[in-house]
Amino acid sequence: MRARVRILALIGFVLAGLAAGVPGAVGQAPTVQPVLLSADEITHDQKLGVVVAKGNVEIEQAGRVLMADTVTYNQRENTVIASGNVSLLEPTGEVIFAEYMELRDDLKEGVVRGIRILLTDDSRMAAGGARRSGGNLTRMTKGVFSPCKICEDEPESAPLWQLKAAEITHDQEAKEIRYKHARLEMWGVPVAYTPYFAHPDPTVKRKSGFMVPSFSIDNNLGFKIATPYYWAISKDKDVTFIPIYTTKQGPVGAFEYRQRLDFGEFELSGSLTRADRVEIDDRRREDRWRGHVFGNGRFDINDTWRAGFQVQRATDKTYLRRYDFSNEQTLTTNGFVEGFGRRDYASVKFYEFQGLRDDDVSARTPMVLPLAEYQHVGEPASYGGRWQVDASIFHLRRKQGADSRRLSTKVGWHLPYTSPFGDLYRLSATLQGDAYHVNDVPDPNGPGKMSGLTGRLFPQIGAQWSYPLVRHGSSFQHYIEPIAAVYIAPNGQNDDMIPNEDSQDLEFDDTNLFSANRFTGIDRIEGGVRAVYGARLGLYHDGGGYATGFFGQSLRRRADDLFPDGSGLEGNSSDYVARVEIAPHPWFDLVNRIRLDKGDLSIRRNEVTMYAGAPLFNVSANYTFIDAIAPSDSETEAFGEREEFYGTMSTTLGTDYWNFRGSMRRDLTPEGSWLNYGAGLVYQDECFRFDFDWTRTFTRDREVESGDRFFARLTYKHLGDVGTGF
Repeated sequence: MRARVRILALIGFVLAGLAAGVPGAVGQAPTVQPVLLSADEITHDQKLGVVVAKGNVEIEQAGRVLMADTVTYNQRENTVIASGNVSLLEPTGEVIFAEYMELRDDLKEGVVRGIRILLTDDSRMAAGGARRSGGNLTRMTKGVFSPCKICEDEPESAPLWQLKAAEITHDQEAKEIRYKHARLEMWGVPVAYTPYFAHPDPTVKRKSGFMVPSFSIDNNLGFKIATPYYWAISKDKDVTFIPIYTTKQGPVGAFEYRQRLDFGEFELSGSLTRADRVEIDDRRREDRWRGHVFGNGRFDINDTWRAGFQVQRATDKTYLRRYDFSNEQTLTTNGFVEGFGRRDYASVKFYEFQGLRDDDVSARTPMVLPLAEYQHVGEPASYGGRWQVDASIFHLRRKQGADSRRLSTKVGWHLPYTSPFGDLYRLSATLQGDAYHVNDVPDPNGPGKMSGLTGRLFPQIGAQWSYPLVRHGSSFQHYIEPIAAVYIAPNGQNDDMIPNEDSQDLEFDDTNLFSANRFTGIDRIEGGVRAVYGARLGLYHDGGGYATGFFGQSLRRRADDLFPDGSGLEGNSSDYVARVEIAPHPWFDLVNRIRLDKGDLSIRRNEVTMYAGAPLFNVSANYTFIDAIAPSDSETEAFGEREEFYGTMSTTLGTDYWNFRGSMRRDLTPEGSWLNYGAGLVYQDECFRFDFDWTRTFTRDREVESGDRFFARLTYKHLGDVGTGF
C-alpha cells in the first residue's frame, strides 16, 4: 500500500538526513537538513547509499518541495537527480519546472535542463538550461521572460511582449532579474535591444534604481526628457530625483521625498530651474530662478491630539502650468493642531494663500494666523434637548488692505421631537456674540476707511415642522413630506465696520433653503423674521428604481439689502428652488437643480447632471446656466451670464481590454466658443498598458499657450513605462 511505503520512507529518510553529517564524525550535529520523501515505489541500496523513488515522488527538505516521476537520491553525496514532470516549489512561492534536474546541498545547488519558472505573480521565465547555486541564484542561457499570459487558443504563439537574452540571472536574495544582450519583442517582433538590463523580481515592492525616462515635445520648452532615479533609503523613507532637460529652456531639477514615522508621515516635492519667464504684458524676462515646493504631513501626538501641515508655493504665477507640475489657480499653505474628545473638538490653524490668476495681487492676499476653534455638543437632556457651544478666534492680515481680528461665541439649544401623530419638530434657540477689531475697512458711505472696535449680539429662535407620509402600492412606495419653518431674529446686525472675509461665496439653492443662516461663514448673518415652506416627493420601486423631487421658497417680513440683486434672496420673497432626481435603473441617473424667478418664473440658475449607460458604453453630461447678476451696492462682485456644457463618453469597444473615451467643454453664451475637447484610447491587460490622449484647448494664459496636446505611454509590467507627449 502507498500509505505504508510513505510512512516507512519518511522514517528512513529522516534518519538518513540526521546521519548525513561529516563522514566519520560521530556525535557531531548534522550539517544537512532532514529529508522527507514519499513515492509509490522505493528501492534502497544500503551499501551504496542510493535510494531510487518512482511514481508520484515528493521530497521536502529545508522548506523546498521537489516532485517528479523518478528521483534518485544519493545519501552520501547528498545529491538528488529528478526526471519526468519535475517541479520544485521554493519557500518564496516560486515554482521551477524542468525535464531533468540534478540538485545537491539541501536542493540548493545543481543544474537544470528544459527549465521553466513560474514566479509569484504568474510571470514566467524559460530557458534551454540553467544552473542553480546557493539556493537563490539561477543562471539561464538563451532565456526568455514575460508576465503575459499564453493565448489558450494559440499556445504556441508569442506573448504580447517578452524579453529574450543570451543570459538571464534571477537573484532571489537581491530580488533582481538581470539580462545580458537582451531584446524586447512585441508579438514576437524585436523592437529594442540593450547589452545589459535589470529589474526587480515580482516580490519587490520598492527598489533603488533608474526609472524609465519620459519624453515630450513642447512649443516653448522644445524637446523634454525626464530620467527619474528612485532611491529606497530605508523601509520608512525614499526619495526620487527627477532631472529634466529641455532643449529651449535648459535643465530642471525636481525631487519627491516620502517618510513614515512611528507617529505619522510626511512628503515633500519640488523643483528648481533658471529659465526665461513671460509676463502678463508678453515681456520676456531672461534667466530667472523659477521653481516650486509642495508638501504635506500628519502626525499623531496622542490619542486625542494630532498635527499636520500643507505647503504649496511657487516662484511665479505660470511656472506650475508651464512645466506641467499642477493646474491649481490658488496655492494654500496651512498648518494645524486639532483634538477630538467624546463631544468636543478644538483646533488651531493658520492659512497663507498664493493666487496664480492674472488679477491676483500678492500684497492684497490675506494671511490667517491664527484661526482657533472650539465646539462642544452636550448630552441629550429631558425630551432629547441638548446644548451646543461654538467659539472661535480669528486674525486676518494683509500687506495692503483691511485687517481684522474677531472673537466669536455661539451658544445654542436644540430639540428634535416626534409627536404621537408622526409629525417631526426641530426647535432651536441660539445666541451669538461677535467682537471685532479692524483696520482700514472701506467705508461704503464715502471714500475713507474705518478702524476701531465693533461688535454685535445676535439672538435667534427657529422652529421647523415636517410630516412625512408614505403609501405602499403593489410595486411602488409613494412618499410626500410637507416642510415649513420660521426663524425670528433682529434685523440690521451687519455693521458697516465688520468686513466680509468668510461669507462671500453665497449660493442659494435647495441645499440651504432651510438653513438658519444662508451665509457660509460668521462675518455675515441673516437676521429678520422669515418663513420657509417646501415639500419633498418620492416614488420608489421595489426593484430599486426611484424618482425624487423638492420644491420650496423663503418669505421675509422685511427685505434685506444685504443680499445682492440676482442672488435669489433679494426682496421680501425669494426665488423658487427645486431639485429633481430620476434613477429608474443603475445605468441611468439624472439630477436637475433649478432656481426660478419669483416674478415671471424665468430660469435664473439651472444645473443638469446626467449619466447613462453600462460599462460597455456610457455617456455623462453636465449643463450649467447662471443668469447675469446686475451690478448693485452689495459687497458681492457682479458677474455676467454663464452657460456651459461638458460631456464625456466612454466605451469598452466590446472587449475586456480596450477603452475609448472622449470629452468636450463649450461656452454656450452668445459670444462663447469651444473651450476644449479631446479623446483617449486605453488598452490594458495583465502585463501591458497603452494610453493615448489628445486634447485641443482654446484658452491662453500668459506663457501657457493654447493648441493641441498629444500624449502616449507604454507601460510594461515590472519594466516601467515609456511616455511621450507634445
